Amino acid sequence: MKQIDIGISAENRLVIADGLSGLLATSYTLYLQTHNFHWNVCGPRFRELHLMFEEQYTELSVAVDEIAERIRALDMPAPGTYASFSKLSEIKEIEHIPEAEEMIQILVQGHEQVVRICRIVLTQAQQANDESSASLISDRMRVHEKTAWMLRASR
Repeated sequence: MKQIDIGISAENRLVIADGLSGLLATSYTLYLQTHNFHWNVCGPRFRELHLMFEEQYTELSVAVDEIAERIRALDMPAPGTYASFSKLSEIKEIEHIPEAEEMIQILVQGHEQVVRICRIVLTQAQQANDESSASLISDRMRVHEKTAWMLRASR
């Protein structure tokens, strides 16, 4: 197979792909957490939160595909198992079903964690002149900052 030549060194592609893999794993864990909360939310705000969580996990399901495809475009393997996601994710799964207000707080923390990862990987992409990854990461950061704000505002 021919070595790819997209103007980014193999070393930089590896660094960026590793960062994107952490972003993918953390985003996927946040997706699962949000979907879980969508299924299990209860209380007087059920309908509002049920619908809001659905919007959020639907957006995340598209996002994880875009992140994985960017890793592949860099000619690196994308992680895709629960085991690999568990090792790479900065968000740890919770075992209990929290009350609605705690769900919101957990999701705020998750979105903020994704933003922090984005900032690190964005710098790596920018240093390698990888505008495609930088654009994707910047877009993800904007979505997660807005989602965290909306969740905080709903408390």
